[in-house]
Amino acid sequence: MMGSTIVEIRSLTKRFGKLTAVDAMNLDIQEGEIFGLLGPNGAGKTTTISMLSTTLAPTSGKALVARHDVVREQDAVRGAIGIVFQGQSLDTELTAYENLDFHARLYAVGDKETRIKEMLELVGLHKNRDTLVKNFSGGMKRRLEIARGLLHKPKVLFLDEPTLGLDPQTRRHIWEYVKRINREDGVTILLTTHYMEEADYLCGGVAIIDYGRIISLDEPQKLKSRLGETVLDFHVSDADAFCGLLKKNKCKTKKSAVGGRVQVVSSDGEELLPKLVSLAERNGVQVKGVSMHSSTLEDVFMQLTGRTIRDEAGNEKETLRQRFRAMEAKR
Repeated sequence: MMGSTIVEIRSLTKRFGKLTAVDAMNLDIQEGEIFGLLGPNGAGKTTTISMLSTTLAPTSGKALVARHDVVREQDAVRGAIGIVFQGQSLDTELTAYENLDFHARLYAVGDKETRIKEMLELVGLHKNRDTLVKNFSGGMKRRLEIARGLLHKPKVLFLDEPTLGLDPQTRRHIWEYVKRINREDGVTILLTTHYMEEADYLCGGVAIIDYGRIISLDEPQKLKSRLGETVLDFHVSDADAFCGLLKKNKCKTKKSAVGGRVQVVSSDGEELLPKLVSLAERNGVQVKGVSMHSSTLEDVFMQLTGRTIRDEAGNEKETLRQRFRAMEAKR
């Protein structure tokens, strides 16, 4: 059951010199919610998490986590949150138990032996408690990091790209752990991801972020329903010409083009498909391929920005550097 607001963000901004990584963000997250910040690397997701977790100072604006100001009450914020960083942060020369024991001592966890046992059982690592972390797989390390983030019973858990680089089966297991801890312990979870299906499966609400700004905010299903029931993805020889044909023939569609890909969203995709293929062929535009599927969050992002979310892959810091260099080149 949703409670009161537990994360409150007002005009939160972070600038690195002339580059604005997070641009006057406003957002409320309710207690007990799983909420997703969704966008490509470089959009400002990790920067936002860093400010909320007090590891990065805002340039301006305000943020409260568990009713504590992230600038003026940093110790209180840190005591109320758990965090799983995008990069691996375990001590690989220690065992699973030793990593959790060290964390428990830092946070003065009461009855730490019982709590460590509970967390290892939660993530299915109780049989590996005495195994050195350097011998763990990537998925096992991620599960141990989640256990560590939950060890001191935080009110809010931040997950920064929690399944980045993991295989599909392991990712699905992580998703189930996330849902379980939210359901059973009532932990509010704020996660960042550029995996659309991850946000769709886990989150009750999502904010789609691009270039540091929230460009859309709603429940995943409501965002998808705004587009229509069917999405047609065309791979054509001339995307601009095809888009021109759609406009000229007054097709009642929403469309966007990326390279040779043109996306058309419609409520009657099955009926429209052969008509658009015929239209293209009559006007000298070659249709190299076409697919049809129900609306996804990937489609929402493409309609809002004109490109796919995977057009901007890679490390967020490097993406920010590229944005800065591009901005300087225009001066």
